[in-house]
Parts: sequence; structure tokens; C-alpha cells
Amino acid sequence: MPHRIKVGRLVNREPIFNVPGAVLAIIAVLIAVHAAMSFLTPDDFTWWLLALAFIPARYSGLAGELPGGDVSAVTSWMTHMLVHADMTHLVFNSAWMLAFGSVLCARLGGGRFLAFSIAGGVCGALLFLVFNPEMLAPVIGASGAISAMMGGVMRFLFPALDRGEGYLLRERPSAIPALTLRSALNDRRIILVSAAFLAINLLAIIGFGKFGEEGEIAWEAHVGGYLFGLFALGAFDRAAQNDPPPSPDLD
Repeated sequence: MPHRIKVGRLVNREPIFNVPGAVLAIIAVLIAVHAAMSFLTPDDFTWWLLALAFIPARYSGLAGELPGGDVSAVTSWMTHMLVHADMTHLVFNSAWMLAFGSVLCARLGGGRFLAFSIAGGVCGALLFLVFNPEMLAPVIGASGAISAMMGGVMRFLFPALDRGEGYLLRERPSAIPALTLRSALNDRRIILVSAAFLAINLLAIIGFGKFGEEGEIAWEAHVGGYLFGLFALGAFDRAAQNDPPPSPDLD
């Protein structure tokens, strides 16, 4: 009587929470900055918030009149990612970074992950500047960088599910072959996810998406970061792209 034997992977007892050190370090820095600013006087808090924030008006001739001056016109492309409106904003971004950043960091490695994240945040700020060239309102938070992480993960999320290897997203993301950019842009699932992401962010235009009374979501920064992640993953990805398909069942 023939026996059906399933040839599968060896069971590897991995921890439930497998967070790379680089992701934990980034979250620790965000918490430290938030804690440090909470001890400032109201006047000092406002000065540092504006000095670290990304303010489009800096680039329309007002850099010298804003806290931080010309120095902040250079540094705020990155420093705005370190500051959060309140604890809710910080916790929300940290949770999404744990979800998407952990997978992406495990695939790219700490150094490339950090470069990818910074570049994603910068691209988010750039798109915000394009849409709001003279705005005086400060833009803060790591949401642009986190949106880039989401866009990057899209390139190998569905291949893992198609191969029946979703477990690799937790155990070894680098073993998942990523979609080429051409394939990703023609994948209906990625198109639907991207359209949903855009629609959710555009709701901010009509008043949705506030963190309490602190301010609205900078949807342009989210979209800019997401598009960067989706389009640019290949420039940072060094994972093998030729892993064999899953072993078939034998009868």
C-alpha cells in the first residue's frame, strides 16, 4: 500500500518575537528623543520641535527666520523622523516599524536597512515639499520611512505566500525571491494594496487621520515613502533570487 510522505522543512524552533537589533535600536532612539523633549520647558520644546521638524517654508526663503536656521535646512530632512507629536504617534509608528521593519531589516541587514529607511523618509519629505512648497507647518515623525518599509516588503510578501513559505517572512526573509519592479507593477494584488494605501492617506484631505488635537497626517510623506520603498528596494536588496521552489509531495 503506497504511503504519502510530505517532504517539508525541518522544524526550527525560532522565537515568536524575532526583532533585529537595528530595529530595536531605532525605536530606542525615538523613545529617547521623545523622553528628552518631554523634560524641556515649553519655550525650549517649541524651539527644538521647529528646529528638528521638516518645514517647507525653509526652502522658500524663510530658513534664516526659523529655529535652526540654515543648519536645519540641511539636517531636518532626517531629524524630522526623530520627533513625534505625542505618545500615541510614537507607539503607532513603533508598532508598524516592528511589523514591517523587522522583516525588511532581516532581509537587508542593519546597514542597508538604515540607509533604505533614511532615504525613504527623505523622499517622503521631498514629496511633501512638492505639494506644499511654502507651508509653515512642521512635519514630524518616522511615518515616511515606515511607509517605505511597507512598500519594500510588498516586493517579496506575495512571492512568499505564493510559494507556501509565509513562515520565511519571520524566519529567513532573505530566502524569498523578490519580484522584479516590472512584475510588481503588474501584480494585481500589489496594485490593490497600493491603491488602498493611497486611498486611506487621501482621507486626510477631508479631515480624517488626526493624532488627537496635535495635527493631521502628512499623507504626502506617506505616499512618497511608500513609492520609494516599492520602486527602490532592488537598489538595496542583496538577497539571493534563485532559491529552489518548495519540495513537492511524494506519493
